Amino acid sequence: MGQGGGAAGQGAGGFGGLIPIILMFVIFYFLLIRPQQKRNKEHQQMIGSLKKGDRIITNGGIYGRITGLDESTLTVEIADRVRVKVVRANVAGLAQAAAAPPAPKKDKKDKRDADKS
Repeated sequence: MGQGGGAAGQGAGGFGGLIPIILMFVIFYFLLIRPQQKRNKEHQQMIGSLKKGDRIITNGGIYGRITGLDESTLTVEIADRVRVKVVRANVAGLAQAAAAPPAPKKDKKDKRDADKS
């Protein structure tokens, strides 16, 4: 009779050992797998919405403007009359417009001169 009770306790301990592994899988899913799937989905939507004239950057770091579209490739103009064909999957994203130049800084000398007057 004493041995039967010990065997029942081991069965519950075996399931208890799986709980940390299951928790680790759930944590990995929400911290790693799910965000990656979301990024992949957004990238696929961006690739599907590309159109002629869009400015892009490739995975290789080349900036260009789309001049032609095909099912699986894009023709990208990277300089005047220099065009290359790029596979759609190699588009990293849309290139941002050039940022406005920063406002000119005031010199300390100008401020000192104004204080003396």
